Amino acid sequence: MEEALQKLKELKLRRHSGPSEDEEDDDVTDRYATENNHHRQEYDDSHDGDNKASDRDGAQYEESYRSNKERHSLVQQRGEENKQSNERRLTIHDFDFLSTLGTGTFGRVRLVKFKHDPTCEPMALKMLKKTEIIRLKQVDHVRSEKKILETIHHPFIVELKGTFQTESHVFMLLDYACGGELFSLLRREGRFSNDVGLFFASEIVLAFEYLHSKDIAYRDLKPENLLVDKDGHCRITDFGFAKIVKDKTFTLCGTPEYLAPEIIQSKGHNKHVDWWALGVLIFEMLAGYPPFYDDNPLGIYQKILDGYYEFPPYIESKARDLIKAFLTADKSIRLG
Repeated sequence: MEEALQKLKELKLRRHSGPSEDEEDDDVTDRYATENNHHRQEYDDSHDGDNKASDRDGAQYEESYRSNKERHSLVQQRGEENKQSNERRLTIHDFDFLSTLGTGTFGRVRLVKFKHDPTCEPMALKMLKKTEIIRLKQVDHVRSEKKILETIHHPFIVELKGTFQTESHVFMLLDYACGGELFSLLRREGRFSNDVGLFFASEIVLAFEYLHSKDIAYRDLKPENLLVDKDGHCRITDFGFAKIVKDKTFTLCGTPEYLAPEIIQSKGHNKHVDWWALGVLIFEMLAGYPPFYDDNPLGIYQKILDGYYEFPPYIESKARDLIKAFLTADKSIRLG
């Protein structure tokens, strides 16, 4: 146990990019540091007001689902047309840059539109600096992210529309989700009602079932990696940690509060870690803060290994049972 915790202390767990198998650093990033506005903070428990869930009847849901599928079909069709045409490829000059959506370790994400297609919807252009990718030994992770995104098509996963590169950057063209991060919505609301939490959790379950059917372990679930689209649906993004896992993998990666016990213990893990992380997410959506939290990152790991957490009184019993089923250290009986 002490050996595993010491190893964790020596590794730096980045929020937007993870360490390679053998990369070491002197400190562990505290994603709750208040000085860094990218880090998370505890929520004020005084947000006890009811959060009214939007009415979404079956017809509206089906219509939105079909709309997503049609949009994805058009994206795939455009992708096939691009593959068949060797006349020209995407370049940085094809886009008008509108604004910056976010920044990360490797670069930034910009909101763009095609210059010569005014009818095209805005898209997100992920711009990765090659020098940073190489310096942080993330070449294999970036290649893996591109490879995985090219093989998946699902309404609740951000779609990769194309890739290109220059001498200095790698570019990924992605769906734009105008609702922003689920983290921002949760921070603004304080906590979600049961109905809202159930709605988002159900869509994540469907996305995970799809990924796991392809032997893909996502391994980085957290509110910052969930986007809300124009129809109010949840979209998983950032596949930097995703990996095809048929048996076990031993890479130490993820966000401290969301790590499953088997990752901390370096016993080898697989797709089951995604279901543990979903339990953490459901708790955080309903409580407004994660179940395992401590000022010291090593304290977080110890609480995870001990399985110690307390429910606030306003989380209903059925929701508690669901969370407990996901937050089970024994993988053989963990829900999922």
